[in-house]
Amino acid sequence: MKTSIETERLLLREFLTTDDEGMFKLDSNPNVHRYVGNKPVTHIDESRAYIKNVLQQYQDNGTGRWAVVLKETNTFIGWSGIKFITDMINNHQNFYEIGYRFIEEYWGKGYATEAGKAFIDYAFNEMKVDAIYAYADAGNSGSRSILEKLGLQYTNSFMLDGDEEVWYKLKNPNL
Repeated sequence: MKTSIETERLLLREFLTTDDEGMFKLDSNPNVHRYVGNKPVTHIDESRAYIKNVLQQYQDNGTGRWAVVLKETNTFIGWSGIKFITDMINNHQNFYEIGYRFIEEYWGKGYATEAGKAFIDYAFNEMKVDAIYAYADAGNSGSRSILEKLGLQYTNSFMLDGDEEVWYKLKNPNL
């Protein structure tokens, strides 16, 4: 498995334990959690546990979310990547999902789209997955716009934990 990808502005790499402060800044902001159904973290140990979980996903599934770092300043700005989902969601199980979450001051700058394009390319051309899926809160127009810019297509709406979600899919054009 590759451990990093570079885009024009970003370094996408596997998480390091030293990303804990950046993860805490990200996940302690209530605005970041508005549409994801999580409560903000209140202690850095929760961020450390998240990173430990992701590191285990790399071992178990060969993939997982990666840190997104600005190349120019080496600043951690969030995460993105391909995660293998084993839970049943919207009648799907054992699928690859693209996701992203960024520190609020980096919203609206195209970083999620830039990272997402690199991860879709990686998933289709390196991992050889047949399709990428994603879901978002139906009211999260920003996330939906990113998924559509990445080429994912809306397929249906469904309920998850009492919230309306929208489901997206992109088939690998090379298979």
